[in-house]
Amino acid sequence: MLTRRSFLAATAAGLAAPRRVWSATTLTVGDVRIDTLSDGNLMLPGSFIFGDIPKADLAPIIAKYGLSPDQLTPPCNVTLLRDGTNTVLFDVGAGPDFQSSAGKLAEAMEAIGLTPDEVTHVLFTHAHPDHLWGLLDEFDEPVFANADYMIGQAEFDYWTDPETVTTIGEARTTFAVGAARRLEAIADRFRFLADGDEPLTGVAARLTPGHTPGHLSFEIAGASPVMVLGDCISNHHIAFERPDWPSGSDQDRETAAATRVALLDRLVADRVILSGFHLPGGGIGRAERNESGYRFIEEV
Repeated sequence: MLTRRSFLAATAAGLAAPRRVWSATTLTVGDVRIDTLSDGNLMLPGSFIFGDIPKADLAPIIAKYGLSPDQLTPPCNVTLLRDGTNTVLFDVGAGPDFQSSAGKLAEAMEAIGLTPDEVTHVLFTHAHPDHLWGLLDEFDEPVFANADYMIGQAEFDYWTDPETVTTIGEARTTFAVGAARRLEAIADRFRFLADGDEPLTGVAARLTPGHTPGHLSFEIAGASPVMVLGDCISNHHIAFERPDWPSGSDQDRETAAATRVALLDRLVADRVILSGFHLPGGGIGRAERNESGYRFIEEV
């Protein structure tokens, strides 16, 4: 089992540079291996992220990062942790029913020689489709049959509340229906988490709300800690350059912005390594300050 002591001992010897292979980026920390596996990418209208930002303010960032204001294609990176005993997935990707460009996790796992039956734990950051809908197979059985499942109590309660489908807004109604069906299918298998809980030794749940009400990130302890972000920092451009700006992807935009501002300050101060679901280059890197806010630096 990954322990705080073994992680500290591993990081004392230094971090090996991430090794990039097809569908994966790998960070080796002594005997602990952290991979990000590609679930493909999303196809989003630019308005989903940029909708409420004045065009004059947005234009310099669009130009700086070579973005299209009309369509975004963010990658989807599922984090995998292996320590010799536990094989842990953080989220399970989109599965086949969300977007045709996503749902590729099975291919990425096959490429590194990992089978679904080997996964011992699944920890969910939140219940949006690209993170949750890969949970069940075509017979509505869990894809990762031998795993223990964990999710924030507040997140589970929100998505399984019958009122959510009528209050979440028309654009996200299918999100609510899909989440409720999948979560309820394995409700008796979940362990529920709160802020500060340790689902595994050396892995702590951190409440990072706003993107969804009960969104969790997961901090992997060590001399150089790693934070699995989920979507609390959901892109490498606006979210870093102006974390205080509202994003159309967040359900509670004001809370999400406050979460980003506080989190980025801490990630930089503590030199935390990031594993980001929608960050480029496999999603592993660091946050650094720049003249206006922050920037994402890939670990290469």
